[in-house]
Parts: sequence; C-alpha cells; structure tokens
Amino acid sequence: MNVLKKLYDKSKIWFAVAWIIAYCVLMSVGDALSAWLGIEKSVTLATGILLSAILLLFLKKNGLFSDYGLCAPKTSARSMLYYVPVFIMLTANLWYGVTLNYGALETTLYILAMLCVGFLEEIIFRGLLFEAMRKDNVKAAIIVSSVTFGIGHIINLINGSGAELIPNILQVVYATAAGFMFVMMYYKSKSLLVCIATHGIFNALSVFANEVNATNEMRILTAFLLTVITGSYALYLAFSMKGRTND
Repeated sequence: MNVLKKLYDKSKIWFAVAWIIAYCVLMSVGDALSAWLGIEKSVTLATGILLSAILLLFLKKNGLFSDYGLCAPKTSARSMLYYVPVFIMLTANLWYGVTLNYGALETTLYILAMLCVGFLEEIIFRGLLFEAMRKDNVKAAIIVSSVTFGIGHIINLINGSGAELIPNILQVVYATAAGFMFVMMYYKSKSLLVCIATHGIFNALSVFANEVNATNEMRILTAFLLTVITGSYALYLAFSMKGRTND
C-alpha cells in the first residue's frame, strides 16, 4: 500500500495508467490460465477479486471513497431520466435469444468475474483516469476516458477470450459510446454506483447470450443501436449540465 500511495502522491495520472496496464495484463493472463485449466473464468475471477480488494483497501485507507464516486448519487433520478436508457442497454445481450452457454459452476464464475470487471473498469477509467485529468481540462478528460475504455477492448483479440475480429471491432465502437455515457453519468451525479452496477450486470448477462443466432448484420445493428442509445443519453446529460459547474 505504501508503494501505491507514493505513486498516487507523485502523479495521479501515472497511478491511473499503472492500474490500466496492471488490470489489462493480469486479467488477460487470468483468462488465458482459465482456458488452460478448462474452467471458464476461474483464474480470472480470483484475479479480479484480488485487484478489487487492493483497490478498495487503498481507497478506504486514504479516505478516497467519495473522491472516486463510491457514494450515493448527488442528483435526482428524475434529472437522470430515471436511467431508462441504461435499462434498455442492459437487455442488449439478450436480443439474440437466451441460452445456457456453460454449466452451473462456470456460469457462476463468469457472472462473478464480470461483476468484478464492472467494478474495476469503472473505478479505473471513470474514477482514477478521469479525476486525474479533469482539473486541467474536463473535456479532454471525458474524451480520453471514453476512447481509452473503448480501444482497450481490442485486447479481447489476444487474451484468449476467443473474440472474433468483426464482433470485437463493433465492441470497440459501442464500448466507446458506453464509456462516454458512463463518464457523463459520473460527472453529473458524482457517483459511480449506478455505473458499476450497470457495467457489471451488462457484462454478466453476456453469459446467457445466444451468439449462435447472431449474423454479422445483426451484430452491426446491435452495435449501432447501442451506440445511438448510449451516445444520445450521454449527450443529453452533457447538455443538461451546460452553463453550470459540477465540481
């Protein structure tokens, strides 16, 4: 923890970058080892729990929970359109139909691993990275947080997850829009709780996705709709804040 605190005090941006690198590398290794063991997400879950625990302990020890959105939203649900676009987004992984892709054990491991992913990615990209940049240039912070989050999904091509090129490229597109939505939700509400829950549940529901039924045309349409829904919601939140400061 002392090493983390020294890096954090020296440079919050490099602290965020270090976490991004560590997260991408270690979770990818976890996926590869899980595949090698033949038990989907087994090592990935253990890695996610360890990283989540370290990050939580660091934030708690240094009194940073509120600084990084681990608190109740500061704005009303009404001003957030009651999060309706978020609920629509959550159904996307079930648009092709529902199926059981794994047995009970692997399904449980997958869901828990994805909940860890939702927590870690929101804290790292929307919390650490965005907060490290926003004081200097909030617009740049929003763009960097969104784009790096989207581009980061390219790693799925090489981490043993079995992602194919076209679906992965489409994932990068709508993940960038989703990143924009999440950062605007955080910026307006000063809370990451809804972002963490949404991100984790969205990823977890992918375990029930019936990808066999999905053609490339259907995937393109899904990516387009997700991009429009999340991007439009983000723009609404941005314009609803226009003319006032949210610091």
